Amino acid sequence: MQLPSIDEFLELRRLLCVLAAVLFVGALAFPMWTIEVHAVQYPNTVLRVELFAYPHVAGDYVEMARLNKYIGFYYPDPVLVEPNFEVHENAVRVPEWSLGPVAFVGCALAGVFVAVAPTERKLRAGLLAQVVGTVGVFGAMVADIQYRLYQVGHSLDPNAPVMGVDGFTPPLFGQYSVANITSYSRFGLGAYLSMVAIAVLVLAYRYRDSTATPRDLVVAAGTARPVLGTLKLLPVVDYPPEAPGSDSSADGRAPGSGDEPVAVDGFGDGEDPERVERPTGRRPRDADGAPGRDRGGRGGVGGD
Repeated sequence: MQLPSIDEFLELRRLLCVLAAVLFVGALAFPMWTIEVHAVQYPNTVLRVELFAYPHVAGDYVEMARLNKYIGFYYPDPVLVEPNFEVHENAVRVPEWSLGPVAFVGCALAGVFVAVAPTERKLRAGLLAQVVGTVGVFGAMVADIQYRLYQVGHSLDPNAPVMGVDGFTPPLFGQYSVANITSYSRFGLGAYLSMVAIAVLVLAYRYRDSTATPRDLVVAAGTARPVLGTLKLLPVVDYPPEAPGSDSSADGRAPGSGDEPVAVDGFGDGEDPERVERPTGRRPRDADGAPGRDRGGRGGVGGD
């Protein structure tokens, strides 16, 4: 099979597949699921249990097993692989727990296989198959885990010391209470790394038609960033303060405007507004107060 060149292998659509493969394999080193338990039997302690993608538990799993036996709830039996905890004879058999690493390693190998696709057509088809297949595999795993949790929670031992406990389904994420025990389920670091790996595969598919490399992204980001020192600032002019009373000239002109005086309130140049008579609608009167005559010689009351 013809392998891609170094330059082709550094394309984002290929390189991101390899990054996702590393994340899938690295996720196996961390817990996928964590449970914090608050119980009256341990008033000053919060029990914490960590479960991995393979038959292995960590934390306070011994104390948790002692609490669970009172209600007849036991760790599942992985069947194919010997776990690091004691398996009860009435435990639910869950052989697929032993095959958990197969799914992670398989998705990682598929990513590497797609990254070395020899042609553009095979690379695009491989990216699509990788995204769809990985989402399908992990979706099936989540559905299977939730079903097994339902099965374990509804298969309580009838001979347990505490009788009358109703069946329950522990959630993958959230709070639940059984008898006098309150538990909080959370995703572990391994689960979050798996989510990031799936997001990286989706991003690789986003670049399926592009030959861009990480260096191209860095260069593009650098050119988009404004370079300090190239911006030219306008010079600041410091005008001297004006002398008092210099805001207007004696003849009514604005300082430095060169315009002629303008009429204010309808008065022309040189007219005093206080001396201009305005029409009042009344006839003028003589000095003794009697109505005077208008310009036509008529009297103020009825005329001559």
